[in-house]
Amino acid sequence: VNFNIRVESTKHWTEKIMKQTEVLLQPNPNVRMEEFLYEMLDKKVPMRANNHELLGECMIDSGHEFGPGTAYGSTLIKCGETEKLLGSAEKEFIQSSAINFLTPFRNFIEGDFKTILKERKLLQNKRLDLDAAKNRLKKARVADARSAAEIELRIAQSEFDRQAEITRLLLEGISSTHAHHLRCLNDFVDAQAAYYAQCYQYMVNLQKQLGSFPSTFSNNNQPAGSSSASIWVPTAQPAASLPAPPPSQASPALNELRSTSGTRKARVLYDYDAASSSELSLLADEVITVSSVPDMDTDWLMGQRGNQKGKVPITYLELLN
Repeated sequence: VNFNIRVESTKHWTEKIMKQTEVLLQPNPNVRMEEFLYEMLDKKVPMRANNHELLGECMIDSGHEFGPGTAYGSTLIKCGETEKLLGSAEKEFIQSSAINFLTPFRNFIEGDFKTILKERKLLQNKRLDLDAAKNRLKKARVADARSAAEIELRIAQSEFDRQAEITRLLLEGISSTHAHHLRCLNDFVDAQAAYYAQCYQYMVNLQKQLGSFPSTFSNNNQPAGSSSASIWVPTAQPAASLPAPPPSQASPALNELRSTSGTRKARVLYDYDAASSSELSLLADEVITVSSVPDMDTDWLMGQRGNQKGKVPITYLELLN
């Protein structure tokens, strides 16, 4: 009974994980249905540009129209080329996940599980045959009839025992199915890690091309020559290893804060989840009080919101006057 429950549970969750993975890899239900129909007809799915590639083409075309020699046009072209690289990486990830993760799960649902159902049904039929043979033996009164019934019972018992053993081995084999699916899951995680690492590298390279790794911005709302606020554009690196802004690019506001050891208001640019109890979580657009603490890493300031205090990354802040 326990093996039967485990098999049903495995089928239920394998199906759910498989369907949800398909949604992750292809969120568009119409495209999923189209791919399913092509698969049913045993035809190759036509290649189509994904959203990253379409955006990339759009950016490149607009960049050429505005002029590759202009700052905006050349930046659009660079961004478009990176978007196309992201699209290509996404296609490779989807293909890898379909082969190494979805296909084994689907093979279990459409192959192994159906075999288990078939053999289990056959066992039920053999059980009925065995019960019928036992009833005929009970009702037999004549010696010849009893002898024939006993032979029939032995055959029915033998067939039932054989089928029970086949079914038992199949049910117990669910453990090897779990082991196989575990390997597939590891492959899926590796594919995801490689995909996101590749995308991250593409974006870092783009940032370097655009000269924003990191760069100092003047507040666009201020007149030319005014620099009441300046920020460093954060990179995609984890907060624990945020790049320290070069001393030559440090804003006057930050230099003043460090030299006076006073406090200053700062606007939070991005959400930030504290990585430890010594840090302070942040919400985009909120205003907090910050101060410089001696011997603290140059990437960080001490932030305060009401009674809450903790370290906050400088690259997530815009210092205010």
